[in-house]
Formats: sequence, structure tokens, C-alpha cells
Amino acid sequence: MKRLALALALTASLSAQAVEYNQVQADKSSVAFVYKQMGVAVDGHFKKFTGQFSFDPAKPTAGKASFDVDLASVDTGAPEGDEEVAGKQWFNTKLFPSARFVSGSVKPLGGNRYEVSGQLSIKGKTQEVVVPATFSANGKSGVFDGSFTIRRADFAVGEGAWAKFDTVANEVQIKFRITAVSK
Repeated sequence: MKRLALALALTASLSAQAVEYNQVQADKSSVAFVYKQMGVAVDGHFKKFTGQFSFDPAKPTAGKASFDVDLASVDTGAPEGDEEVAGKQWFNTKLFPSARFVSGSVKPLGGNRYEVSGQLSIKGKTQEVVVPATFSANGKSGVFDGSFTIRRADFAVGEGAWAKFDTVANEVQIKFRITAVSK
């Protein structure tokens, strides 16, 4: 009987400490990318994105996330590059203003590491992606860090003269840091 009471007390204590991180702090978060142009790595990022997020480290498989990235907010480091990438042959932001990721499942791997599977949509094309990420909690704030690689051709990013990969590589690494707090 004493063991049962102790187990119930421990369970109540653990559940009282469980925190669900569910409010994205965009000003403390980032979505960036790295690609190679003529063999040289080039960094960029997106200035605007929105997201919905729900993650409780005590129940990781119940986690959910969806993010919309404003493709016109691209920052390649040069205004003429930003304008080119927002254009019809690249993101075509007039017809496709945002990229969207919607998680389908979260798989814990141990050691604060996770695999988040979901659907990534860019320019009307959708692909299943598996995103490795780490999570670190600091009180009411939690941070997901990760990166994954996509092939731009899978999403028709870089059409016409840009469809070949001799100038701009097909592989693009997406890097993110999502900070969320509990409400």
C-alpha cells in the first residue's frame, strides 16, 4: 500500500512538472538555408514565418507543428539576389507566396533527439520529409534545433536556365531554430 501511495505521489509530481511548449516566439526563432553556387556555400534566411506548435517532452509522440514561411521575405545577402529568387523561375512568390510544413509524427530517438516527419509544400509541390531535431528546455522556454536537405528540383525551384545544377546545386540545406514558450 505504501509503494502504491509513493508511486502515485511520484506520478503526480512528474505530471505537475510537465510543460507543453505551444507559443512560437518568432523573434527568437529562425529559418535559414545553405546552398552551393559555383561550388561555393552561400547562406540565406527568411525574415518572416508563422507557426503553430505543441510539444510536451513527457509526451513527444503527441507533438504537432505547422509552419508557413513567407517566401518573399527571402534574404540572400544581396537585394538583386532576393529579387531573382522571388521571381517566376525560382519561388514565383506571386503565385506561391509561402512554403508550408505540417508535421505528421514525432519519433523520440533518445538523448533529446527526435525525428519529425511531415509534408513540405513549395510551389504547389508536396514531399514527405524527415527532419532530425534536438530539443532543449529551459524552464518555460524550449528550443528545437535541426536541419535537413531538400532537392530544389523536387519543388520546381529554379526553372528554365536554372534547372541545371552546374551553377546552383540541387541540394539545399534548411536549418531552423524554433523557440517556444508555454502559455
